[in-house]
Amino acid sequence: MLAKYYEQIESIMLDLGLVILFVLMIFAVHDVLKKNDVPMIGRVVAYGVLGLGAMGFIAKGIIQLFWQSSGVSG
Repeated sequence: MLAKYYEQIESIMLDLGLVILFVLMIFAVHDVLKKNDVPMIGRVVAYGVLGLGAMGFIAKGIIQLFWQSSGVSG
């Protein structure tokens, strides 16, 4: 049964791993910004860059779902 769902399990674990890595990056950046007393504009830029990176991965996942549902392999 595991071999039958290997690709699906692999895809779910990859997505979960990326979510965990983004959360850890947010904690690390928050800690560095807090300890160095960074101004608000610097915090907005840092969090904005992290947010755009996360949105890129989300967009990739959505595009991949649309392509796979229409029959395009990738």
